[in-house]
Amino acid sequence: MGLKSPIPIDQLTLNEPVPYKIEVDRELLAVTKKKLELARYPEEQSDFGEDDWSQGAKVSRVKELAQFWKDEYDWEKQANHLNTIFNHYLVKLAVPGYGPLVLHYTHTKSPSPTATPLLFSHGWPGSIIEATKILTPLTNPADPSTTPSFHLVAPSIPGFGFSPAPTTSGVGPTIVARAYKLLMTDVLGYSSFITQGGDFGSFITRSIALQYPTAVRAQHLNMFPAPRPTVLSAPLAWLRWRFAGLMYSEWEREALEVREDFEVHGSGYLEQQRTRPQTLGFGLGDSPVGLLAWFVEKLHAWMEVREGMSDEEIITLVMMHWIQGATPGLRFYREAFGEMREAERTFEAYVAVPTGLKVC
Repeated sequence: MGLKSPIPIDQLTLNEPVPYKIEVDRELLAVTKKKLELARYPEEQSDFGEDDWSQGAKVSRVKELAQFWKDEYDWEKQANHLNTIFNHYLVKLAVPGYGPLVLHYTHTKSPSPTATPLLFSHGWPGSIIEATKILTPLTNPADPSTTPSFHLVAPSIPGFGFSPAPTTSGVGPTIVARAYKLLMTDVLGYSSFITQGGDFGSFITRSIALQYPTAVRAQHLNMFPAPRPTVLSAPLAWLRWRFAGLMYSEWEREALEVREDFEVHGSGYLEQQRTRPQTLGFGLGDSPVGLLAWFVEKLHAWMEVREGMSDEEIITLVMMHWIQGATPGLRFYREAFGEMREAERTFEAYVAVPTGLKVC
C-alpha cells in the first residue's frame, strides 16, 4: 500500500526525469478511514483547561481533526490539485558518497526571461505543499518589472511525500545536499542558483553552500541555530553570554528564555526521533490519529495554526507523511543529529555565500 510509480524505480535511468502523477492506492485510503473509525482516545484530566497544552495535544482538537479527516476530507481532490498546479517528476541520481537515490521534485518555470533558479527545501514535518503558497508570487509576480521572478524547484526529501524512502542508512543533510545540487546542475542545467530552506531545509541549504559555494548565488534561511559561544571560538560573544543579564537586550533575553523553554519542555520529540525513530514509527506509522496528534502538538507550539493552516491543509500535511508510514521522515533526525552531527556542523563552519535570514 502507498505510492504508485509511473515505472518501476529500478528501471529509472540516471539523470533522466520521468513525469510523475500523484497516485495513492485506494486500499490505503480505505484502511486509513477504517483506522480513524476505530481510534481510541485518551481522557483529559479535569485540572487542565482547554487552552492548556502542557501535557501534549488536546484530545478535543485531535478528535475534531480526526472527525473531519474521516467524514469530509478528500485526499483525491488534494492530489488532483497538486497535480494541476505543479509539474511533478521522478529522477534517479548517482550521489557521491552514497550511490543511486531517487528524488521526487516539482519544477515550475517562470515566463520571465530574466528569472533566477530557486531551490526550495522543506523540513520536518514539512513537505512540498508549502510551495503552493509561494508558487505564483515567485514564478509569475503581479508586476515583474519591479518584482524579481524565479524558476521554482521544490524537491521532496528522500522518504518524505513522494520521494521513495532510502533502503539503506546514510541519507542525511550532506547527501541530500549533494542530490539537490546534482538535480539543479546536472539534471535541470542551472549552473548556479539561489537556495531557500526552513527547519531541516536550513541544514540542507547550508550544506549545499558549504559543499558547492560557486554554484550557490545566495541563500535564505528561516531557521538559524546559533551554537553556544565558547571562550576559544568567540571570546567576546562568550562574555556577553556569560553576563547575559547585563549585556543582552530585553529582546535577546526573551529569545533565550524561549529557547530554554523549548529545550526543557518542547524538545522531547527530537530526542526520540534522533535516537530510536523506528520504535516511534511502529505507532505513528500505523495510527493516523497518533501521527495527527504528533503533528498537531508541534504545529500548535510553532505557529498560529488556525490562521496559518486550515484543517484541510493540516490533514494534507499529515497525509504526506502517512502515505509512506511516517518512519522514513522520523529517521532523517537520526541521520542529521546522530554521531556524525551533520546538522549542527553545517552551522559551525563559515559560509562565504551571501545569506539572508528570517528571524521570528
